[in-house]
Amino acid sequence: MKRVVVAGVLALVLVGCGANSAAQQPAPGVVQRSASPVIPSTVGGTVPVPPATMSTAKPTDAAVPPEVPEQATAPPPANAGPLTARNLPTPDKLGAGWKTYTDPGGAEAGFIGNNTWTRRRDPHQASYEALPSGCAGKPVSGSLPIPAYALTGSYRTADDQPATALLLRFKGSAQAADYYAGYQARMKSCGSGGDLSVKQLWTTATAAAASRAYAGAESYIDLSVVHGSTVALLATTSATPDQQAAWARGVVPALEEVIDRS
Repeated sequence: MKRVVVAGVLALVLVGCGANSAAQQPAPGVVQRSASPVIPSTVGGTVPVPPATMSTAKPTDAAVPPEVPEQATAPPPANAGPLTARNLPTPDKLGAGWKTYTDPGGAEAGFIGNNTWTRRRDPHQASYEALPSGCAGKPVSGSLPIPAYALTGSYRTADDQPATALLLRFKGSAQAADYYAGYQARMKSCGSGGDLSVKQLWTTATAAAASRAYAGAESYIDLSVVHGSTVALLATTSATPDQQAAWARGVVPALEEVIDRS
């Protein structure tokens, strides 16, 4: 936000005040390792020093960055397992004049465009990047579950501002609730005065809206929703995110209607 999501939500960022994130953001890939034996190097010709190696264990904590960043070697699929464009609200549900946007990607964006408005994300990378960072407030500790799938959808608002929706589908509703709770705890503790400042606008048991302001950069509105086994983070750039609280409340039903469809 900036892990997210401008073409990159997630944390859900409210549309109209959103951040490029959201909120940005597929099943984890498997890193293949050489079957050749590893010969340790030496220090002063005497003490063996094993070379640094990556863990072969499957990652389990979304609060810890992936050892291998998401690779952009080919255009990503438009779907992520069961998640498809049907799990994202149509533009008219988000506001008059909204439209989907086919992001061309590129080196700076970190992905290769796939000629459509949705793209699969690596679940670990997307769920980690959605969390706020650069905050002045006291850090929140604790592990977070990694989703099974992640899908990003790109929009443009009526005034042509970028907006991003990130869907995180977990194995069950308990894991979705755990991630959502951890996300909210980190947003609430972020505070102001750091590289990222977060201001809470409103909160319910299953949805919340906040404004994100990056030092010397854009401001966003983040809308986050948990429904069933899915967490949705919607973010959009806005010059006046504090004024988008009502808009955020209004689009919650549109998200709840579709994000957890099978």
